Amino acid sequence: MAGNSFGNIFKLTTFGESHGVAIGGVIDGCPAGLFIDFEAIQAEMQRRKPGQSSIVTQRKEEDEVRFLSGIFEGVTTGTSIGFIIENTNQKAKDYSHIKDQYRPSHADYTYDKKYGVRDYRGGGRSSARETACRVVAGAIAKQLVKDIKITAYVSSVGSLQLQKRYQDLDFLEIEKNPVRTADAAMAVEMENYIKQIRKEGDTIGGVISCVIENCPIGLGEPVFDKLHAALGSAMLSINAVKGFQYGSGFDGTQMKGSAHNDLFNEDGSTKSNYSGGIQGGISNGEAIYFDVAFKPVATIMQAQETIDQKGNTVEMKGKGRHDPCVVPRAVPIVEAMAALVLADYWLVNKISKI
Repeated sequence: MAGNSFGNIFKLTTFGESHGVAIGGVIDGCPAGLFIDFEAIQAEMQRRKPGQSSIVTQRKEEDEVRFLSGIFEGVTTGTSIGFIIENTNQKAKDYSHIKDQYRPSHADYTYDKKYGVRDYRGGGRSSARETACRVVAGAIAKQLVKDIKITAYVSSVGSLQLQKRYQDLDFLEIEKNPVRTADAAMAVEMENYIKQIRKEGDTIGGVISCVIENCPIGLGEPVFDKLHAALGSAMLSINAVKGFQYGSGFDGTQMKGSAHNDLFNEDGSTKSNYSGGIQGGISNGEAIYFDVAFKPVATIMQAQETIDQKGNTVEMKGKGRHDPCVVPRAVPIVEAMAALVLADYWLVNKISKI
């Protein structure tokens, strides 16, 4: 199946299904001589793993990464880095009731019609379980571009939204609360709201914002490989993502050019940053910031009308372990995908200057 690889030079290919033996990946293009901090990789996995709090799915997976190749005595060799993550808490029987039914707003119907074969165990390849592989690769990418700081946080859950600009937020708060938002008071409101939604057997969406600081000038390529286009592609490839905007985004459409233009200081920096750190598709040295919109999780614990494989109308209700709101666990995934783009374009930029 095509579409399993991401990147140009720093490239990740993933494999595996939600309830298969294991998921895993192969990273190509990572330069030799990079000292790998395995604890940092596992720490990123802890941020994404299920069962970490009362407001996420209670599937229990340790998500321990086992590296198979490409690293010798803690240092990358320049060859393919292979790794696997075993699925230790498989419960395929939780999905037996939908074997012949299509869950609304899932990939069940489209996968079945496209391939003629459907893995109904948690969605198989279409499951967000696959994103664990992205977090592994993203953790290595972060170490490759270690001077670049990538910070993602939940900026809204449903209608609950942070009102402060990213410059005024306390990023130290993000990992102190289960929602992973950057405001202590709003964290309590969001957590209580998600718990209420779970009790109703329903789900809710939200927005993750990301800020990239210390990005060097010059990342991004003309004409079809603009940096913001690559970031958009990366974010839109994440399960449940419905939208991406960077810089002033849609709000910028309501401004006049005289107000929206980022005027220069003498050193080349800009007085404002409506461009979101990217001009002409190339990073300009200012902070890059963007928002990623996530839909409500499609599996709800309420009866819904759907169809089966024969086209009959049937009633179904979600079972098993599911997130009432995906955004708290998606924060490290957004950071990982941003890191993959930056590492890839950093290497592309080095080659373009030879």
